[in-house]
Amino acid sequence: MLEELFYEDRHYHEHCFRCFRCDRSLADEPFTSQDEALLCNDCYCNEFSSKCVACDKIVMPGTRKLEYGGSTWHEGCFICHSCEQPIGSKSFIPDKDEHYCVPCYENKFAPRCTRCKQVLSKGGVTYRDEPWHKECFVCTGCKVQLAGQHFTSREDSPYCIKCFGNLYAKKCEACSKPITGFGGGKYISFEERQWHQPCFTCSRCSVSLVGAGFFPEQDEILCRDCNGKL
Repeated sequence: MLEELFYEDRHYHEHCFRCFRCDRSLADEPFTSQDEALLCNDCYCNEFSSKCVACDKIVMPGTRKLEYGGSTWHEGCFICHSCEQPIGSKSFIPDKDEHYCVPCYENKFAPRCTRCKQVLSKGGVTYRDEPWHKECFVCTGCKVQLAGQHFTSREDSPYCIKCFGNLYAKKCEACSKPITGFGGGKYISFEERQWHQPCFTCSRCSVSLVGAGFFPEQDEILCRDCNGKL
């Protein structure tokens, strides 16, 4: 007596229950159905399953895989181009046709802070075309952070305005405070002496001498009226 096989309300003679592609008997084989055609696993995978771009082998249905940019990998084949360790579900960074785990990418490509030499992963500041961590970009004098602040430099070393003024700026003859010229501050220079513009006043009556004639008298500067009283 011929044995009959049943699949999805359809009846088959045992010798007719075969792969539609390779004609292999499916009586004792795992199979699947594609558009009502019965296929053995090998034929189904060859025709419908993806191939791993790394090893060029079929990615079997039900196995763990990774897909990125239209390509498919076996989970174990998707490895870092540098350390060759499986990336799995961890974060990675593509570079052209290569893929890197984050630590390897940072070690190979990421900029390093000019001061501490550690990887600069995000943010930071650029000074003289060199990258710095914000916390590493500090005043050479007082070590206050300079990111977002007005600063200047001396022999390529950055300084906050206060330190630069105290160390290098000329001093106002009237108030003895540094003349930095920052923040739009104007100043008056005469011979070897300098004044902040608001400080440039007559030594006797304190009238402003900005834009007016004045007369030097030893260490003093005098307006026309005070000079006439001498």
